[in-house]
Amino acid sequence: MTLDRFRHVADRGLSPFVRAADALGLSPDGVSVVAFACAVAAGVAFGLAEPAWYVAGSALVFLNGWLDLVDGALARERGVASAGGDFLDHVLDRYADIAVLVGLAAGIDAYALGLAAVTGVLMTSYLGTQIQAVGIGREYGGLLGRADRLALVGVAGLLAAAVPGPLVAGYGVVSLLLWLFAVVGHATALQRFRGAWADLA
Repeated sequence: MTLDRFRHVADRGLSPFVRAADALGLSPDGVSVVAFACAVAAGVAFGLAEPAWYVAGSALVFLNGWLDLVDGALARERGVASAGGDFLDHVLDRYADIAVLVGLAAGIDAYALGLAAVTGVLMTSYLGTQIQAVGIGREYGGLLGRADRLALVGVAGLLAAAVPGPLVAGYGVVSLLLWLFAVVGHATALQRFRGAWADLA
């Protein structure tokens, strides 16, 4: 998890966006829903697999990630941060992950690889919350956090637009990205499992 370490830096730039959301009358939950809609739209764009749509998908992914910061900041600004809002945010984040990865996989007709990537990402998240459920505490360890994944997807979309053909060993940018998420996701999930199992033993 690299980019999560710099979250405090990103927080400094949130104020204008928090004020804008407030002026529009959006609630923190409303911002979460808008962020989710951006992710779904990104998945559709990636599924079209054309250079212009890859660029559009990348922009929407970056917007999803930014709004995912704004909703929490808006809740804190209004003093309405709650367990319910956090729960909604996490659920929508998981569905957003699915929408984006399914779109990427559909765009290159790599459904099995897409399934491996989706399950890797979801199992990483699941192990974190399940570890919390058994009383050990929320586990965020691992190589790729959500901020890292969104950044990689955004950059990969731009690269896929610029380099539409094979890049390494016959694999294109999107295929390589899905392989990364599949391998690292499941490795991280197993890493979290082993650590929690040792703590519970």
